[in-house]
Amino acid sequence: MKNIGTIAGKVWKTLNSNGKMTVTALTKKTSEKKDQILMALGWLAKEDKLDVKKKGNVTHYNLK
Repeated sequence: MKNIGTIAGKVWKTLNSNGKMTVTALTKKTSEKKDQILMALGWLAKEDKLDVKKKGNVTHYNLK
């Protein structure tokens, strides 16, 4: 398993370049596994770096 901090950095860079995204979009764009993306999002949320918006049953993640 890759270092979650490294994947969190990759997710941060992807969100910084692309704006709000879903977990599915992040998985495709970063080529990382869904469970690793979710752990990375948790890392970024703990660091208070994420804005999370849920509309219906779709959740979007963006940087603050």
